[in-house]
Amino acid sequence: MRDLEKLNQSITEFYDKMSSWEQSVVKETGYSLAQTHTIEVLGVHGALRMKQLAKKLGITTGTLTVQVDKLVNLGLIIRCPHPEDRRVIVVKLTDAGEQIHRQHNQLHLDLMHDITGDISPEQVLMLTGFLDTMNQAF
Repeated sequence: MRDLEKLNQSITEFYDKMSSWEQSVVKETGYSLAQTHTIEVLGVHGALRMKQLAKKLGITTGTLTVQVDKLVNLGLIIRCPHPEDRRVIVVKLTDAGEQIHRQHNQLHLDLMHDITGDISPEQVLMLTGFLDTMNQAF
């Protein structure tokens, strides 16, 4: 059990540091953390139905609707009909939203480069596998 306690401490410390970094980076953009995360998910996955997007963000569709309204008003997201089912609305990034995603994603990539500098490529692959497995448990 001691190993799990150490793992818990390490993950908690990493989460705290990552959250602090993320908040400081997002603070400079003028967008909220929730807005940035919404842009990030759409940037990675492309156009999504509201229910899909809410699930990926871990929030309710009601909360997401308010968030999307704000991003639509900022010109970063648009609502459009699903290409195969006109009854369904999908949301996707505008060109301005894509640009914000690229900039934010580059900051993440720069951070990953910095914090994995002392880790071998094989260890990076192992860590990625471990995190993928753990993420599936959620």
